[in-house]
Amino acid sequence: MSSKVPPIILNNGVEMPQLGFGVWQVPDDEAERAVATALEAGYRSIDTAAIYGNEEGTGKAIAASGLPREDVFVTTKLWNAEQGYDSTLRAFDASLDKLGLDHVDLYLIHWPLPAQDKYVDTYKALEKLYSDGRIRAIGVSNFLPEHLQRLISETSVIPAVNQIELHPQLQQRAAREFHAEQGIRTEAWSPLGSGKGLLEVPAIIAIAQKHNRTPAQVVLRWHVQEGNIVIPKSVTPSRIQENIDVFDFSLDTEDLAAISALNEDRRLGPDPATFDMV
Repeated sequence: MSSKVPPIILNNGVEMPQLGFGVWQVPDDEAERAVATALEAGYRSIDTAAIYGNEEGTGKAIAASGLPREDVFVTTKLWNAEQGYDSTLRAFDASLDKLGLDHVDLYLIHWPLPAQDKYVDTYKALEKLYSDGRIRAIGVSNFLPEHLQRLISETSVIPAVNQIELHPQLQQRAAREFHAEQGIRTEAWSPLGSGKGLLEVPAIIAIAQKHNRTPAQVVLRWHVQEGNIVIPKSVTPSRIQENIDVFDFSLDTEDLAAISALNEDRRLGPDPATFDMV
């Protein structure tokens, strides 16, 4: 099946599908099945990470799909324990080996760990891999504007993407504004919130009924119209299909205003300013 997902153009001209498939918390054997289902449904962007422990299953599904390598956009991430210049180079080789690929499309530093103060050296290793042609675009995850500002002033390649927790109850307006000013694309993890909480909010349910859609489709459509890159995760085939079917309807001004009003600046995940787990 061909993909109906429009591309986002990154700051180096590389095209990345706006909606992709995330495999956080999916065991390796399940990841192979889930990624295969997603590729069959038309997803062309897959987001994994070293710490997820499923790069191998993800790579097997990509290889078995029969899709040309250039048709699948693959993201993986460097885990915290591997930060530092030389260790980053080694960790990248290990990820490539598990994925069974000769390059990745996007490589991210998973967390800034400001107390460790290694993210600048780590990013310089990403720049080296990028200049060597082994990564098509480099970026970060969970970086705050002050971390990004330091990277921009001390390195030579502006990150293409910052992947952050982002959903209607944590809309990250200041971060997104900073990203836009710098030419960094915003990618949302946990785009549907956590559990059923957000999807049971009356305003979301009302908009879903109005458009004859599911609450999850409404939230994903909001992300798309806000210009976010989004990576919903599911292992249920019907949900995998449902989550990509968001390009044939639009939310109106009233809908967008109702969702905008849901912001509580409430994180479900750790605070990047203090998170320090290696």
